[in-house]
Amino acid sequence: MNLFRQRAQQQFPSVLLTLLSIVQAIALELLWGHVQETNYVMEFTVASVVAVLQVFATLFCIVLVWISYASTVMRFRWTPSTADSVYPFLIGLLQFVQIEMLGPELLGQWTILLAIIFAVMVLVTHFMMRRARLSGDNGAFFDGVTPAKIRNFLPQIMVVVLLMMGGVYVWVTSDAGVYSILLLIAVLAVLVQQYVSTTLFWSRSMQADEK
Repeated sequence: MNLFRQRAQQQFPSVLLTLLSIVQAIALELLWGHVQETNYVMEFTVASVVAVLQVFATLFCIVLVWISYASTVMRFRWTPSTADSVYPFLIGLLQFVQIEMLGPELLGQWTILLAIIFAVMVLVTHFMMRRARLSGDNGAFFDGVTPAKIRNFLPQIMVVVLLMMGGVYVWVTSDAGVYSILLLIAVLAVLVQQYVSTTLFWSRSMQADEK
């Protein structure tokens, strides 16, 4: 193997996780700053429920981004591209803007941005997996598994479309009532489902290594 390629494969995981941890730490700091500055948490209104659910969903999203990246990097080796080092900044920027949009008055825009983050994470993970498939070190996982087709991403596409539609509806109607609460419950359900999917994917990888 090319010496520089081997060096990049060995050092890239620690570099990427260090970079991502810094970005996610900043996101958590911004989120905590928002919680300290807002008065919604101390109130008992529909708006306060929406605000609290938004905070929990944003926190879950931050954790999920970390888990998705960390689990992928720890399971697979691939030759990194320059874009692999740029993606964490892009995702972090989207998260920073999303945190700035926290609040019932911007719920529609916040939901649309969440859909974009979800779509970007799906694409980034797919790009990493495509390169990981090219490395023989990952054969225990990819042997016998056909490359993903567009139809394999239909559930994710549906999630993005539904989130977009829900966000546009709230944005246009300025609905801050029960529908907003139901939308956020659906968002949390999607995030939980994604966490479960990532956990199952991790388990499958560990079983593959034991074969």
